[in-house]
Amino acid sequence: MKSIDLFYQGEDVGEIAHIELEPDATFATLKTRLAEKHQIPADALLFIEDEDEPIDEGVLVKERATAKGLKVHFHRCRHVEVTVMFNGETVERRFPPSATVARVKRWAAEKKFGMSEEEAGEHVLQIAGTHDRPAPGTHIGSLTDGKVCSLAFDLVPDERVNGAAGGVA
Repeated sequence: MKSIDLFYQGEDVGEIAHIELEPDATFATLKTRLAEKHQIPADALLFIEDEDEPIDEGVLVKERATAKGLKVHFHRCRHVEVTVMFNGETVERRFPPSATVARVKRWAAEKKFGMSEEEAGEHVLQIAGTHDRPAPGTHIGSLTDGKVCSLAFDLVPDERVNGAAGGVA
């Protein structure tokens, strides 16, 4: 089997990064390689994207990879306390740091604020007190520093700029 593509985010690694590992490597091997590359702390945990619990570092990477590779996240926080505000209402929930912004938005907009899928599609999560609107595939843990295990968002309308109707007469 050829090498496995691993895409990752984590503390101080907000952009999606890539590394290749041999199929028989363990997640401990991955952690060692990431520690060398990013100086991650020894107590960082490894998560597979959107899974609630850290992965056992003894597991072989090939056991969890798909043909497209694998998305992982490293973080010292086991959970991130997420607060989402919308129309004067606030909801809170703990997520793993590997949860995507899309997962958090779906939970808040549809399950907590009762929006339809279409209404939710017209809104985005914006980091509270900023104008930052992280991409849907961003892991929420990459938005924290590993010392503070919490994050606050505002659910806001997506501002789309429509093209001018420069018509031909």
